[in-house]
Amino acid sequence: MNSDSLNLLLVGVDLVGLAISGKQAGHRISAVDYFGDHDLKGICDRYGSVVRQRGGGCSGEAGVEFVASDFVRVAESMAEKEEIHGILLSSGLEDEVDVLIGLDEVAPILGNSPEVVRTVRDREAFFKELDRLYVSHPHTELVSDLGEAKERARDFGYPVVLKPTTGFAGSGVRLVDDPHALEEEFTRLAKWSRKGVIVQEHVEGVDASLSIVSTPEGARVLTVNEQLLGKTGLHQAEPFGYCGNVVPLDVAGSVHACCEEISSRISRRFSLSGSNGIDLVISEDGVPHVIEVNPRFQGTLECVERALGVNLVQLHLQACLKGELPGETGEPEGYWSRLILYAPRGAAAPDLTGWAGVRDIPVPGSPVGEGEPLCSVISRGESREASLGEGMKKAGSIYASISRPGH
Repeated sequence: MNSDSLNLLLVGVDLVGLAISGKQAGHRISAVDYFGDHDLKGICDRYGSVVRQRGGGCSGEAGVEFVASDFVRVAESMAEKEEIHGILLSSGLEDEVDVLIGLDEVAPILGNSPEVVRTVRDREAFFKELDRLYVSHPHTELVSDLGEAKERARDFGYPVVLKPTTGFAGSGVRLVDDPHALEEEFTRLAKWSRKGVIVQEHVEGVDASLSIVSTPEGARVLTVNEQLLGKTGLHQAEPFGYCGNVVPLDVAGSVHACCEEISSRISRRFSLSGSNGIDLVISEDGVPHVIEVNPRFQGTLECVERALGVNLVQLHLQACLKGELPGETGEPEGYWSRLILYAPRGAAAPDLTGWAGVRDIPVPGSPVGEGEPLCSVISRGESREASLGEGMKKAGSIYASISRPGH
């Protein structure tokens, strides 16, 4: 496949930055989005969404109505009208292997195959492989009943983290301090978490991620990033809910070297390809503890591109189609933040189309449910604090512009 100019179909719940990158790399871009972001329509050559936003109409709620198989339905309808050379994946589908298989039948997924995704997202097998690779990680067990959960919590020591076996953006993850809280949260999770509940040791440290480019022969770490989780100032109700990132995270050279080695070991063992993310916690003694692999483009994409002056779609395709890893990228230029704003209440979306640095914009006037994503803000600063401060200033202005439906 010639990577010079392709008809690419983007699929997932976070596509605006990926679409911009694909267009700048010179490709024809189609997209199957979930939320129906207003600004995505103006970027893509062709566009479809699972949820149809409209002024005064329902915008859908990812936590309540999300049906992953709908992505295949929309992708099939788009492929009937024009040949698709390949599919690029964003977030939302990494635990939906049957959906990935369906998409791969529409057009080849450029990146990790559904089988590779299945392997790297199998929590039990994944952490056993990390042990064989001598990669540090929290003690983690998949349990099927409350008694087993309590046993593992005693073994690991409180507090422990409870997680569903599927999901994305930190939804449903809870930190529990004692057996009573564990029983309450386990009962809640067990009602909807498929195949049991994950009990994980809690590691104190900095929430971080790696943006990497992989081939089965190794990997290159582009940036180490700070993850922003559970920020109530952005009206994120989930305590571990994803709220964005800061690129880069300043770490010691020894920590960066360890991250390089971890990435290469994981990429070789699981035959990862293209753009991938590794979530981790860097403990107080500087040890990176791997939490999970996200085998697709990450929410850090636009910040990484701007910090390094690279095009991630181009680097992804070079790795996937030619087996080439990026060369040295140099030091990041400034600090780039992405803040994901969540609606503080049910509200009519303000008109954000003229706002510089605002992405993932809803249709003006469409209703956004309390706690649902409202938009993203991209900001730059000469320091971490300046970058975040600029983003929060703009976030405050956006929240001030929100009105209730019908007002």
